[in-house]
Amino acid sequence: MAVLLSGCQGGLQPPGRAAQGAGFAPSDPALLQRLSPDGSTASPIIATLAARRSLLPPNGTFARIASAVQANSPGVEPAELGLARLRAEAASRNIWPSVTPTLTLTSLSGLAAQLVIDQPLIDHGRRKAERARAAAELDLAAVTLSTRQNARAFEGLSLYLTAEQSRAQGEIARRATARLAEFHGIVTARIEGGLSDRTEEQIIAQSLAEMQATQASDDESRRQALADLAALSGQALPVTLSGLDPLPDAPNNDALSILRAEAEGARLLAEARITRANALPGLSANATLSEDGVTPGLSAGGLRLGLGNRAVLQAAGATPNLVARQQAEARQTADRRRIELQGRIAQLRTRQAQGQAVLRQTLGNLDLYAEQYRIGRRSLTDLTSQTAAAARLERDQAALVYEIARLQLELARDAGALIDGARL
Repeated sequence: MAVLLSGCQGGLQPPGRAAQGAGFAPSDPALLQRLSPDGSTASPIIATLAARRSLLPPNGTFARIASAVQANSPGVEPAELGLARLRAEAASRNIWPSVTPTLTLTSLSGLAAQLVIDQPLIDHGRRKAERARAAAELDLAAVTLSTRQNARAFEGLSLYLTAEQSRAQGEIARRATARLAEFHGIVTARIEGGLSDRTEEQIIAQSLAEMQATQASDDESRRQALADLAALSGQALPVTLSGLDPLPDAPNNDALSILRAEAEGARLLAEARITRANALPGLSANATLSEDGVTPGLSAGGLRLGLGNRAVLQAAGATPNLVARQQAEARQTADRRRIELQGRIAQLRTRQAQGQAVLRQTLGNLDLYAEQYRIGRRSLTDLTSQTAAAARLERDQAALVYEIARLQLELARDAGALIDGARL
């Protein structure tokens, strides 16, 4: 009786596992919310995710930001993973008989208690499909955890890149503003001495105002990005944290979208097998334990006699073809995405190399203009326009570095290589 009543708490269990999950102590339920390649609920997808390593340099700026952002995560995805793991653990025990206690009011003065034990004999793979569905949902929760945590890390790193880009471009605008302010002071002194008119002063003042507005915009963009990053990570960015870390090429792993398609396909196949099994006749053995003794029996069920039964079976049989097509589409989309990002990185690096030569030539021309101005062969407005043009080109050139880094981080995010799988 004690063995049978234990089924009310989850079914009969093998000796030694009656009060413990696969590899997890009841006193440490938080372990259920982590990726683990071991245990009865392990799968190739979970092992693949747990084995992935971050390409961010250890103890570098990027790694510190990603760690801070991950530590401040609300923890919704880990909780979903723990729930899916518990469901998979429960489904893995559906091979045991189900035990159902019943109470029946026999008269106004008494109750009849019974214990109904049911063991399916022929279910056409329904219980196996239920276990497969629970395992697929666990894989899907693991992929969701990795996807969202990598996306969260990318969001924090993208904000940091925005702040650093604004800082670098703001420094360029600040230097140009100081130089234009010097020109404006010169032309103002000329006007006071009667050596120049207001036309030249207006041109220089307009260039100065535009550069000051650019500098203010850069400073505001940096402050906003740092504020957003502080809200995302739960702490202010240390003032000593600056610069960019060199990033290696993203690993040639299957994208997380491909793993998601595999998990969703496995779940869809399991649901199709369950639908097929429910449409076919089944057989189960049952026994009723009461005060009068044990009453054995057999029961048949599950057979659908409706007009749509044939279509249900045909739909279940067509599911594998659909799953194969969906997975092929997911792989094709991920490959196109990777090739597109790699092509954009190559284009930006080409622009960066070409822009460096143009920038050197422009800065050389600026020095030449300054020399010609000193000997009277160039006007102050010519020198002003050349200074503003050189500053704009230098700002564009500085932005390429951060655009390349952002695309590299996008590649790593898609491959799940921003966060170590062992830390998820």
